Amino acid sequence: MPLPQQEPQIATAPERKPAAARLRPRDAATLIVIDRRGKGGPKVLMGRRNPNLAFMPGKFVFPGGRIELGDRHMPVAGALPDYAEAALTRQVSRPPHHLGRALALAAIRETYEETGLLLGTTEHGAPEDVPAGWEGFARHGVLPDLEALHLVARAITPPKRVRRFDTRFFAIDRRMVAAEEPGRISADAEFTELAWVRLDAARKLDLPYITRAILDDLEAQIAVDFAPYRMIPYHYERYGRRERVAL
Repeated sequence: MPLPQQEPQIATAPERKPAAARLRPRDAATLIVIDRRGKGGPKVLMGRRNPNLAFMPGKFVFPGGRIELGDRHMPVAGALPDYAEAALTRQVSRPPHHLGRALALAAIRETYEETGLLLGTTEHGAPEDVPAGWEGFARHGVLPDLEALHLVARAITPPKRVRRFDTRFFAIDRRMVAAEEPGRISADAEFTELAWVRLDAARKLDLPYITRAILDDLEAQIAVDFAPYRMIPYHYERYGRRERVAL
C-alpha cells in the first residue's frame, strides 16, 4: 500500500519588528535658555524646526541634539552640580565615564550651532586647542561653564518614531550668553524662526507633546529657584502609556 505523501516543510524566517520599533535611543541634550529679566514672567528661547526635516518638522522646540565626539574633550570653566551628575547616571545601564559632562557640553554646542549664542564665560580666556565643533568658542574666547546649568528633566522618544533620542533637558540663564554670531536662522537652516516667548505663550505654539510637558516641569522648578532637592522628572513610554517618574 503506498505511503501517503507528506506536505513539504517550508522554513520561515522569524518575524522581525519594523525598523522604527527597533531603533535604540541615542544620547542627546537640550538647552532651555531663560530670560527672567523684566515683568510678566520668564521667557524661554524656542526655535521652529524646518518643515522639510524628517523629525518633528515645523514644530517649536528648544535647541539641542546628540553628543558628538568633541563634546567629550572640550575644556570647561566649571563642573556640573553634584545633584545633576548623580541624577544623570540613574536608570542608565553602565553609564560611560563623564556622561553628564558630555551631555551638558552637547547642549551648549548645539545651542551655538542652531542659534549663534555662545554660553559660558570669558573670564579665563579660550583654550589654545579645541575639538571639532568648538572653533567658535575659541574665536570669541568663551569657555563653557557647566556650573551655571540646571538639570530639568530626562525624556526618551517613544518607539516607532523615525528618530529616537534619550534626551536630557538643561536650563541656563540668559545672562550666561557671552557672545553671539548672527545669521543662523534661514529657510534652509535647522531653525527657520527663533523667538523669546513667555511660558503661557509658548504653550500655544505648535509643540511636540514632550516639549509641552517639559514646560510644565520647568515652571515648577523656576518656582523653587532650581533648588537641589527638587524632583527631576523622567518621561518615557511603557506599553503604550506615558510615564513620569522621579530620577
